[in-house]
Amino acid sequence: MSKASELREMNEEQLDFALQETRQGLFRLRFQAATEKLDAPSNLTKMRREIARIKTIQQERKRSAESGS
Repeated sequence: MSKASELREMNEEQLDFALQETRQGLFRLRFQAATEKLDAPSNLTKMRREIARIKTIQQERKRSAESGS
C-alpha cells in the first residue's frame, strides 16, 4: 500500500500500472472472499482505498492540466 505522497511522485505510466495491478489484486481478493478462503477481510477495504487514492491523483492532474492550458 502506498501513501498519497508516494503516488504523487509517480509519473502517469507508473500510476496507470499501479492502478492496473491494484485492480487485479482486488479481483483476486474478491475471488478468495467468494470461496471463503480470504485470510484478512480488511485487505478488501485497503485495496479499494488504494484504487481511490490513485484515481484521485489522476483526476487532480487532469484538472490541473485542463486549467493550465
